[in-house]
Amino acid sequence: MLIAFNKPYGVLCQFTDRSVPPRPTLAAFGLPAGVYPAGRLDHDSEGLLLLTDDGALAHRITDPRHKLAKTYWVQVEGTLTAAQLDALRHGVELNDGLTLPAVADAIAPPSLWPRDPPVRFRKTVPDAWLALSIREGRNRQVRRMTAAAGLPTLRLVRVAIGAHALGDLPPGHWREVAPSP
Repeated sequence: MLIAFNKPYGVLCQFTDRSVPPRPTLAAFGLPAGVYPAGRLDHDSEGLLLLTDDGALAHRITDPRHKLAKTYWVQVEGTLTAAQLDALRHGVELNDGLTLPAVADAIAPPSLWPRDPPVRFRKTVPDAWLALSIREGRNRQVRRMTAAAGLPTLRLVRVAIGAHALGDLPPGHWREVAPSP
């Protein structure tokens, strides 16, 4: 079984939390028994999370050797320049080494659900959106890449993992999908 879930902002990618007070987890969304996340999405990121009850499938989705593309829509602080996009396209130096080249393009602000809490708006600081596809899965990689390019991330929404796209799935909802070949 493979489940596509639209993870809301502020939800942990696990079913339990021992923090005091406890934080929202996947347990609150009526997901089928026996599934677990195939990969992670930070609590302050939103969008597509795949869950499965098949260990081999989870491995195929998450193992970097399979280089499955993960695509994000990223709202950044600042105005995008050609040089910043080129840096992302060629790989940027992070504290754990050079990233692989990414597919990076400026996009119009996408039509998304409101985020709770909303992204802080500042009249004097412009923002921009980009679509970014990576084939690695380092910790907080997209946020670190945009920061290294001089574009701090304000909002991060994963919209696709390989052939699986978020589509019109509302936050907090899930659907069963067919595994891609």
